[in-house]
Amino acid sequence: MPSMVSRGRGRRTINEINMVPFIDVMLVLLIIFMVTAPLITPSLIDLPSIGKAAKQPDRVVQIIIGKDEILQIKDADRAAPTTLKDLTAAVRRIQGEARDTAVVISADRSVKYESVVKVMDTLQRAGIQRVGLSVQLAN
Repeated sequence: MPSMVSRGRGRRTINEINMVPFIDVMLVLLIIFMVTAPLITPSLIDLPSIGKAAKQPDRVVQIIIGKDEILQIKDADRAAPTTLKDLTAAVRRIQGEARDTAVVISADRSVKYESVVKVMDTLQRAGIQRVGLSVQLAN
């Protein structure tokens, strides 16, 4: 109930929020969280690790994204520049009849993530099944 203040001739209500109940509730919540925080056991996250494949693929098609975002497609010993539009045809040509040939995307660390995603999306839309990212381990 708002309190009444008498000044002069009439009574007026004070339009202020009483903060004491809010502070009491916040202190009780703080105490509850402080007491229950040590009781919560941290959960373990099972992250995937690299190198778990049973065997390395015999043939790999590598797509290299350079610093200037120019694409190169590499098979065995030869590397040829290509564009995003011609990428699918070039990968299909290298794969030949073996459609399960692995495709690995390698990108320079300064390349925008968006460029890598565009290449992955292009390959996915073309129906290429085995697409992976090259990982360079820090020494």
